[in-house]
Amino acid sequence: MQPVEIRYATLDDLEAIRALYHAVTIQGTGIARRTEEVTDQYVRSFIKKSIERGIILVAQEAVNGLLVAEIHTCRMEPMVFSHVLSDLTVVVHPAFQEHGIGRQLFETLLKEVELRHPQILRIELVAKESNERALRFYEQLGFVKEGRFERRIASDGGGYEADIPMAWFNPAFKG
Repeated sequence: MQPVEIRYATLDDLEAIRALYHAVTIQGTGIARRTEEVTDQYVRSFIKKSIERGIILVAQEAVNGLLVAEIHTCRMEPMVFSHVLSDLTVVVHPAFQEHGIGRQLFETLLKEVELRHPQILRIELVAKESNERALRFYEQLGFVKEGRFERRIASDGGGYEADIPMAWFNPAFKG
């Protein structure tokens, strides 16, 4: 595997990010969206929101420039939540999973918040209860479970499962 570079995303990355999301949704694990929901409008919307009110990073192969992973989060709009980054989503292309790229993205994001965003107290994410591997991974990064949203996720095979809200707290917060 080639080394990857992590950088901020721009709107110029829209097509590559959409293709990345399609690869992940086709695999059937990882994010809550289906392939047909990953439209240019959806991708453009979260890129713009993350650039304006949060952080969006991509991992790109250093040699050929292939975009292999993305992470984004943004501040919620009501001012009472201005210390919170929410709606965190991370995707790693199926062919590049198990190589530490997701960890690199998360660690870069958390370090970015720590060093450059002292006004951010917490970062929130939600993971479905059956994704035990992801839940353990998030805990290793310092996220803590904060409860359960019972029967929130409709499973493809029928039935429902809980979503697990988690948060990471910025040790450099200056409120």
